[in-house]
Amino acid sequence: MSELAQMKWYRRVKWTGLAVPIVMVLILGMMILPLPPFLLDLFFTFNIALSILVLLAAVNTVKPLEFAAFPIVLLLTTLLRLSLNVASARIVLMQGHTGPGAAGKVIESFGQVLVGGNFAVGLVVFVILVVINFVVITKGAGRIAEVSARFTLDAMPGKQMAIDADLNAGLIGEAEARKRRIEIAQQAEFYGAMDGASKFVRGDAVAGILILLVNIIGGFAIGVLQHNLSPSLAVNHYVLLAIGDGLVAQVPALVISMAAGLIVSRVGDEKNIGEQMIEQLFARSQALMISGAVLGVLGLMPGMPHLVFIGFGLLCVLGGFWIRRNAKTIAAPEASPVAVVPDASQEASWDDLVPVDVLALEVGYRLIPLVDRAQDGELLKRIKGIRKKFAQEIGFLPPSVHIRDNLELKPNSYRILVNGVVMGEGEAVPGMFLAINPGNATSSLAGAVTKDPAFGLPAVWIESGMRGQAQIGGHTVVDTSTVVATHLNTLMQRHASMLLGRQEVQSLIDHFGKTAGKLIEETVPKIVSVPVLQKVLQHLLDEGVPVRDLRSIIEAVAENAGRTQDPGELCTRVRCVLGASIVQTLFGSTAELPVMVLEPELEKIVHQAMGTGAGGGSGLGLEPGLADSLLRDTQNATRRNEALGQPPVLLAPDSLRWPLARLLRRSLPQLRVLAHGEIPDNRSIRVTSVVGAAA
Repeated sequence: MSELAQMKWYRRVKWTGLAVPIVMVLILGMMILPLPPFLLDLFFTFNIALSILVLLAAVNTVKPLEFAAFPIVLLLTTLLRLSLNVASARIVLMQGHTGPGAAGKVIESFGQVLVGGNFAVGLVVFVILVVINFVVITKGAGRIAEVSARFTLDAMPGKQMAIDADLNAGLIGEAEARKRRIEIAQQAEFYGAMDGASKFVRGDAVAGILILLVNIIGGFAIGVLQHNLSPSLAVNHYVLLAIGDGLVAQVPALVISMAAGLIVSRVGDEKNIGEQMIEQLFARSQALMISGAVLGVLGLMPGMPHLVFIGFGLLCVLGGFWIRRNAKTIAAPEASPVAVVPDASQEASWDDLVPVDVLALEVGYRLIPLVDRAQDGELLKRIKGIRKKFAQEIGFLPPSVHIRDNLELKPNSYRILVNGVVMGEGEAVPGMFLAINPGNATSSLAGAVTKDPAFGLPAVWIESGMRGQAQIGGHTVVDTSTVVATHLNTLMQRHASMLLGRQEVQSLIDHFGKTAGKLIEETVPKIVSVPVLQKVLQHLLDEGVPVRDLRSIIEAVAENAGRTQDPGELCTRVRCVLGASIVQTLFGSTAELPVMVLEPELEKIVHQAMGTGAGGGSGLGLEPGLADSLLRDTQNATRRNEALGQPPVLLAPDSLRWPLARLLRRSLPQLRVLAHGEIPDNRSIRVTSVVGAAA
């Protein structure tokens, strides 16, 4: 910016900053100093022009915050009208005996032209304007501003959390998040200020009534007692001047109140008020044609003004036909898509390859509103919350969920894919609720019987009116978006290792390196490579162990990586370090741990069959009959523990924990296998079942 441009900019800013103080000084001056009629005409005209300008600015705003200065404008215009009322009241009382033009041409015109010089008509018009302004517009706008302020304040924590979730998910940057936070705070301040500013207009209406009464009574008394005017002449001079003064103030006040109502009642932030009204009011041709038919029927009734009603009815019908024809013309190209014929001469390229989504959600067409951003789909918000919760609990940020519609699915069906493989599918009915029986429900419900897709519990799809009855009967009632979100969350937790790719591991290392850079620098990739670390983390996730404590994991890997690079053995060493955390996740703070153990003879046979080495056995060395017997006995013991409300945990020797976990994981995904070395010293063991013991 050149020096001349800078000087011009500084001058403009300087004068802009002085505008409000100058206006305040002028307002105070008009209240104190007497003004000649010419200046009164000038200021009254300026007041009317300013009110029209404010109204047009309010009409053309897209967002209320685009006119964030409106509360202060409301205050200044109110003070300007009151100061003009004071100045005009002074000149009316002092010079009213000289005739209707004593207070200037503007007041005389409002008193003579608008009400025909009839003070009774003027009083009625003035009262009507005050009632419209005070009772209808101002009161309604004030109520809207009050409610909007309350709801905006109540919604602030949720909006802030949504911004934080988008920021953590990488959907927005820090600058965009800061901008949104400022906008939310400004919304609360704006509606709060509008709630208070509406009191100015209400007070202005009351002041206008009082000033009118003072001018009428005081002017009549001054004219009769001081200037010896006859009562009729005093009424003709003073009352008409007082009414003209009141009207010339109330008209701008009414315009400003209309602007306030338009600002606070604004809904949507994509188009201005005029575009919204035209688009939404005349969007449906059927409504126009029905309105035209009603007007035509009324016009045919005896005694009605036939020409007016029938004429407007025809206009409405013709307008409806015109709108329908244009809508068909616009929709015609969209309804007949042109088949895309591939160019035979075009060579294949790498751009033709579409990568497989790590995590995807496919929905039938009836579920599209749940995931449509334009319709503010509820499931989109739930998915953002799921990713944030997953990152906090599991320890890494999962890939984004790629959502798409699939016309091959049933209308209410959906399926969840990991690396292109379907991991779960189910059905969800929009507008209905799923009543899930957790096992202790006491009532039966009428509806479509099904199963909860996340946990396989018996459930029933019910209408919204039956929600209270279902909850009283012991059912857990959830809406459609919660059904899909819970299923997605369950599968993400179950297949967390598949979501932890090389890119996620590198991002996790980079993020952790910001706080523990030295540890990362000395360990990865000097002591252990990223692929080996990825395998270790995946082994932990396969067995339901979060990787949040990355410091302890990397320190344990660094300590043992010099002796072995086998991910299974490293995972065993890491689990011993994380033992206290694993036990706390399974049992909480209970000092006594209820666990299942292997019968000593069975343990010896399994040990011999699986071979030696912590992590060296694979479970493949077991004789089939022995493997089936082990699996069957473990399943029975697991069911007994679950029936007692205890977590199914099998305690095994350190050398058997890894192969036993791999052997039993497929058939008993809920079972957790702990090693003796993972039990903290401050916890004791209580054996609840012995696997392999004679019944």
